[in-house]
Amino acid sequence: MAESAKAVAALALHRFGMGPREGSIAAIASDPRGALLAELDKPGVGQVAAPGLAGSAMAFRKVADANAERQAKRIVAAKVQKEAAMAAEGNQQPDNDMASRAAAEAVPDPGRQIYLNEARVRIDAALAAESGFAERLVWFWSNHFCVSADKIQSMSGAYEREAIRPNILGRFTDLLQAVESHPCMLFYLDQAASMGPNSIAGINRTRGLNENLAREILELHTLGVRTVYTQDDIISFAKVLTGWTFLPAGDNPEHGGEFSFNRRLHEPGPQTVVGKVYEDIGVEQGRTVLRDLAVHEATAKHIATKLVRHFVADEPSPAVVDKLAATFRDTGGDLREVTKALVSAPEAWIFASRKLKRPSEWVISMVRAAGTTADPARFTAGQATLGEPLWRPPSPRGYADDEATWIDGVGQRLDIANIFAERIAGSIDPRLIIETVLASTITPETQQAVARAETRQQALALLFMSAEFQRR
Repeated sequence: MAESAKAVAALALHRFGMGPREGSIAAIASDPRGALLAELDKPGVGQVAAPGLAGSAMAFRKVADANAERQAKRIVAAKVQKEAAMAAEGNQQPDNDMASRAAAEAVPDPGRQIYLNEARVRIDAALAAESGFAERLVWFWSNHFCVSADKIQSMSGAYEREAIRPNILGRFTDLLQAVESHPCMLFYLDQAASMGPNSIAGINRTRGLNENLAREILELHTLGVRTVYTQDDIISFAKVLTGWTFLPAGDNPEHGGEFSFNRRLHEPGPQTVVGKVYEDIGVEQGRTVLRDLAVHEATAKHIATKLVRHFVADEPSPAVVDKLAATFRDTGGDLREVTKALVSAPEAWIFASRKLKRPSEWVISMVRAAGTTADPARFTAGQATLGEPLWRPPSPRGYADDEATWIDGVGQRLDIANIFAERIAGSIDPRLIIETVLASTITPETQQAVARAETRQQALALLFMSAEFQRR
């Protein structure tokens, strides 16, 4: 039995977008696939206007400057306290900890506010999007090329704006180059500490090679775990990447936090990576390796598998993966064409295959359905409670895209649903959400449960915890 046009539209908004909002099902019901494909061709899709936000380098400098000022005030306070105690007590050594801490705390830390400002831009973009397909792509690629605000809070949001958003529908090689050379990624994976053992700096300072960035590029960002590379390839590629660093804020008040290639850190000579010899041409040695990795057959298969797993099914259909991988290879990694191939695949529209939404997707779909806004501090706290804190993945693998990872957190979702329902119950009628937002596409069982609820808060919580909201 064919599904109704409204049901297909709702599926499109849940599976590929950020969930329905008022009028969105009706807007695309005549051609849901066409609406998604049309969004991909809009100029500037995926990018956001953020004129009040600092770029990553400036944000990095702001935090570094605050830290330096805090340290200076701590030292001065301790010195003053010591001198006062010595004058009063005759060389008695005072306890300076309290005075030092007070002086340091008087200097505000801009990092937290920078993080929340970036979170607001991301949340607002997801709530305002027509379907949210482009935003979902931003979230997918940001998770694929993840960094952690636990390690570098100042740059995490700007990194997504600068490296991810402009490239979600361009060539994969451009996305790869932008990500791997971004100072946030270099900081996150300790690349700035890597020195070629035979480089000038390596010889003089007797510091060694750091393999983190090279390993994650091969294992997670391009070829995939246990594919065509070896440990020797990781070591060689790590040598290729030596010299990729960023300018320190303390020595560069105008350009600290910006990418820099430091030849003194770079391992001299040719290197062999995945069977190909790359001559030493400075920074271009690394860029050339990245260009080749970006179009490798194993990369095509890895990216296709992750896309299908994220959008369609925990166990990706081999046929759909092969279709996307072939499109990736044939177009040289054109992500717009690969994404269109995903939307065009009949298997991507099977109703029986409904994935469990990740916590962030579920929360955004609730707020969109209610037609309200989200405070970034409250939103990020809720995401942490649900096990998916914003820009804070547990490892460079990012957050998992399978039900087994998230199903145990459904109890926490009920708590969040109740809290949200309590906050909006005075102004939001669940029956209107069913009629105007969901266009009555939810099951009779859910409608009946909502109708029988004792309070509006309970009705809203039941609606938000229904399979229609939990799955996509």
